[in-house]
Amino acid sequence: MTEKKDDHQDEIKSGEVQTSRRDFFKTTAMGMAGAGAVTMGILPFGAAKDAEASSAAGPKEHVGPGELDEYYGFWSGGQSGEVRIIGIPSGRELKRIPVFNWDAAYGWGTTNFSKSQMKGRISGDTHHFHLSYKDGTYDGKYGFVNDKSQARLARIRLDMLVTDKIVDIPNAAGTHGIFPSRNEINAVYCNSEFRVPLPYDGSGDLEDVSKYGCLHSCIDAESMEVRWQIQVDGNLDLCATDYEGKYSMACCYNSEEGATLPEMMGKDRDWLVIFNLERIEAAIKAGKGTTIGNSKVPVLDGRGGANSEYTLYIPVPKSPHGVNVDPTGKYAVCSGKLSPTVSVVELSKVDQAFAGKIKPRDCVIAEPEVGLGPLHTAFDNKGNAYTSIFLDSVVTKWNIAKAIAGENPVLEKVDVNYQIGHINASMSETKDADGNWMVALCKFSKDRFLPVGPFRAENEQLFNISGKKMKMVHEGAAHAEPHDALIVSRDLIRPEKVWPRDDRRFEIERAMAKKHGVTLEAAANVITEGNHTYVYMVGIAPAFSLSKFNVPLGNTVTVVLTNMDGVEDLSHGFCLTQHDINFGVSPKETASVTFKADKKGVFWYYCPWFCHALHLEMRGRMIVS
Repeated sequence: MTEKKDDHQDEIKSGEVQTSRRDFFKTTAMGMAGAGAVTMGILPFGAAKDAEASSAAGPKEHVGPGELDEYYGFWSGGQSGEVRIIGIPSGRELKRIPVFNWDAAYGWGTTNFSKSQMKGRISGDTHHFHLSYKDGTYDGKYGFVNDKSQARLARIRLDMLVTDKIVDIPNAAGTHGIFPSRNEINAVYCNSEFRVPLPYDGSGDLEDVSKYGCLHSCIDAESMEVRWQIQVDGNLDLCATDYEGKYSMACCYNSEEGATLPEMMGKDRDWLVIFNLERIEAAIKAGKGTTIGNSKVPVLDGRGGANSEYTLYIPVPKSPHGVNVDPTGKYAVCSGKLSPTVSVVELSKVDQAFAGKIKPRDCVIAEPEVGLGPLHTAFDNKGNAYTSIFLDSVVTKWNIAKAIAGENPVLEKVDVNYQIGHINASMSETKDADGNWMVALCKFSKDRFLPVGPFRAENEQLFNISGKKMKMVHEGAAHAEPHDALIVSRDLIRPEKVWPRDDRRFEIERAMAKKHGVTLEAAANVITEGNHTYVYMVGIAPAFSLSKFNVPLGNTVTVVLTNMDGVEDLSHGFCLTQHDINFGVSPKETASVTFKADKKGVFWYYCPWFCHALHLEMRGRMIVS
């Protein structure tokens, strides 16, 4: 199969970018893509020609059967509340990690451990996923993801790729942008996007918008406790940190502090807010923070622009959305959705601005035009930036040094389909950006895939960026709605294949077993204490250690199951008919569930994970009488 020439692709002629006329037009000011887009000439996913098309120096594009991907992709799951793991460049979906969502396969939201984290809630909205760092690159220990809907932060263990801890952020609404410290495992900084009455407990004046506020929160990466918060002017959006541990930063829109769209559009500029972490930590240590409402978390006042010693408000074009720090750590790139430009902030100048030697706006050293509706920026290892352009439905490749020098920095533009949101490149958010892959996460997919009704899939497009031009090698449908993604070298992620029996994950079950004198690894016990029945069993293919247990009607029942098969990839589970109980246990894992036996009868339980030739026989009876 011969790769077609893409008629949309911009060409470089005499240092200028010649952009062909779009084959679809924008029907509204918000850039809704019209019909009639021409199909891009791309290689189908998985085609053997991919390997032939790869340059000798570039990354391998084709991943054959039995071959492993070179990168882990971590995708947020949007409204699903989950995180997804994708092989890159194959695009194979490897796992969905339930986080803020109920999940029957793993039992997240059903097991006692997951209930202790979810606290009765079964939905969330995951937008931004980031990994923990050491010395500017990923350390393979944790992942962190936000819940915009209910102001939460979750931590994912990378050794097991499971959700480990969920924390509620006090006095916050719409937790959106998050970012960990990059110099070491220290903190995760979280932005509260929606301005709400403070304290956020339903008390006080709920109508007076002038009394609303937003908070930037610092959460300890190890303990997952909120250390401090700081109040700001306006609404906070995306978040970033520098490489030295000196600053966190946030795009800040709605400087008017209005509550409706017209009220938010009065000014020409908003801000990039820089938080001076050294000053904030010193003030918290000195006891200068106050508390809000019932929360014990100390809060500082970072409002007032130049009047605050903790914050620096750098004026940037209206309604900034994304802020991204380049791999050298020298520059932060901030995108204003309502301007065709991006703002390049030199972080060394931030020191001078905090010292009062220059004005905040002097930190902006370049503001090149990149397209209509810039949102987010990724980076390669050659000094180039890749910015997603929402209204134009393109990715713009531009050179940072040329922008700073005042030259036309735009090197190339490539069409994407359609309405691109987030963008990321391989290892782009570390000092080890490698310039191999870039993914465009597009919001609309009409005419790209078979129609499936009014709710459509999203469209993800993978580009090889190792050469002089961006080359799309794959596009695929995505279940609603990934907002952001990371592409991480596979050698930095080292998951275990079998659970260690002393893992902290089983603390709830170990405490119960100790109380009852039960050994989890060899359990076949039914213990009734008043109106509570405890059932301990193990699974070894193809049988449970208990083929039957009896429960008095109306009793609370706790079932504790340990998978004692140590064979890699041999999972078991416990599904109880007619009781809405289903959870999995992977090799050497222990999990438990608690429910009420409120129906009289015989109820079969079985292993829902296919584990053996006699898998169907791996079952037993719960008799309630």
